[in-house]
Amino acid sequence: MEKSRYAKGLENLSAVDGSRGESVIRSLDDISPELGKYIVEFAFGDIYSGRELSLKEREIVTLASLLTLGGCEPQLEVHINGALNTGIPPEKIIAIFLQCIPYAGFPRVLNAVFTAKKIFAEKNIVV
Repeated sequence: MEKSRYAKGLENLSAVDGSRGESVIRSLDDISPELGKYIVEFAFGDIYSGRELSLKEREIVTLASLLTLGGCEPQLEVHINGALNTGIPPEKIIAIFLQCIPYAGFPRVLNAVFTAKKIFAEKNIVV
């Protein structure tokens, strides 16, 4: 029997973001459970279930996209953890951010690097 979109989404969410991702979804229960369902089913059930990209590659794209959008530091926190969970080393996360300087500018890269610094400190990671 094929898994539902929601079941696939929860599996991918857990693999990438662990408890932080689940915490985000639960935090929506009292204000917009529909949004949590959309995140699980669409982003993690449909998009993250594609075969063309690995979870690591998806997290690289996500980190660069969130940085470029700007103002997404809470989501960057979740996906920096996701990148670490999928095996992307801290040095590579910083290199991904530095690659964005010509396209997104120094302020957005600084915000992303400081967000990474916060997450690395929480996890006792020294770069």
